[in-house]
Amino acid sequence: MRSHLLNDTTTEHYRRSVTEGVERVAAKLAATDRPFTGVTVDDLAPRIDAINLDQPLRDTTAVLDELEDVYLRDAVYFHHPRYLAHLNCPVVIPAVLGEAVLSAVNSSLDTWDQSAGGTLIERKLIDWTAARIGLGPAADGVFTSGGTQSNLQALLLAREETKTQDLAKLRVFASEVSHFSVQKSAKLLGLGPDAVVAVPVDHDKRMQTVALAHELERCAEAGLVPMAVVATAGTTDFGSIDPLPEIAGLCEQYGAWMHVDAAYGCGLLASLKYRHRIDGIERADSVTVDYHKSFFQPVSSSAVLVRDAATLRHATYHAEYLNPRRMVTERIPNQVDKSLQTTRRFDALKLWMTLRVMGADGIGALFDEVCDLAAEGWNLLAADPRFDVVVEPSLSTLVFRYIPAAVTDPAEIDRANLYARKALFASGDAVVAGTKVAGRHYLKFTLLNPETTTADITAVLDLIAGHAEQYLGESLDRAC
Repeated sequence: MRSHLLNDTTTEHYRRSVTEGVERVAAKLAATDRPFTGVTVDDLAPRIDAINLDQPLRDTTAVLDELEDVYLRDAVYFHHPRYLAHLNCPVVIPAVLGEAVLSAVNSSLDTWDQSAGGTLIERKLIDWTAARIGLGPAADGVFTSGGTQSNLQALLLAREETKTQDLAKLRVFASEVSHFSVQKSAKLLGLGPDAVVAVPVDHDKRMQTVALAHELERCAEAGLVPMAVVATAGTTDFGSIDPLPEIAGLCEQYGAWMHVDAAYGCGLLASLKYRHRIDGIERADSVTVDYHKSFFQPVSSSAVLVRDAATLRHATYHAEYLNPRRMVTERIPNQVDKSLQTTRRFDALKLWMTLRVMGADGIGALFDEVCDLAAEGWNLLAADPRFDVVVEPSLSTLVFRYIPAAVTDPAEIDRANLYARKALFASGDAVVAGTKVAGRHYLKFTLLNPETTTADITAVLDLIAGHAEQYLGESLDRAC
């Protein structure tokens, strides 16, 4: 079994095995003509359940054959131009190369003596991102597993900075369409059930600053503590961007920590055309970025940034076996000193490889393409009497619903849209997402693939309309 350990004696085995795997994936990508096969849980689960993990196949080719049957054939492929559902981007090749390197070397980014150059590369990328945001010379941060962890850590720092012992008095303000991780973080941080105040949004799904000011004033009058305001730069459902400068001003006025959840909108940091849409982000106390959403990186590749590096001390614990206090005075850079995680992958390498091959402008140009595509999609939807579209996009998301000419019952229209999404997924021809707006069911395109065209959008809209019309026709037949 030692022949499977990666070391100086098994490099040829490593080369052959990885090459065979890469060739399988490359062949699959080349042959994929739709984003999904339409396989159901009932079809796939028995194939996986039948595998006896205590009886290994002992042959890489046989294992890859099996993997084709239980995974590769039926995977949802985000690179396909008609995958239009969630915040999953196609990935760039330099980042995939970085993934291969980091997995093989297997550095752990918690301490210097496990990572060396990896530590410095991650710190350089944090400095680069902080400079792109404009957080100033005292900024710092750390890579995380994703936006949920970044938001949790930011709110942990905000909680500690209040220096308030009575957690029941703390309040967090976020728009009513902010990410659910805000509520989850509040619960994990021991805040009360009323801690998160949902601030109404305007027609464009942006936080209403008048309403925020009102809620902050109510908080002050009640003797409560405004722990943080979470401004969103790219909501999950709508891609909407809260008015960051105005929110920053209110945070300064009321002494609240300003956190910007830019997990989605961070692509604008590299944009050649639309960077101004997140003006004001430089006034934040902390920022969440998900490179694996709009920098075209493989999962996971994310970070939390802070204006004042000293605030990261709230996540610092010292263990004698790992990062004893003396290492601080010895100026040994241990990333675990500022991370919620201990063992942590060298995910920063993927972004490093991308920037060194493509440059920030290359990433920004790709993100600008999907923002431009969303604007074109908006025009298509606005001109199509079959659909109602909600918000003109700030990023690359379109929320809409099919509206039949002959049906006026909102509940029946809901069912038609739900059916259309389900039928489309089952066909495998395209994958779209869904959400609710004012209690009604809507569909969603999240456009993150520069290979997607307006022709793809038009074709998928026609498929949606066709499925919805089929449902309504069958429903009418049943009623008769």
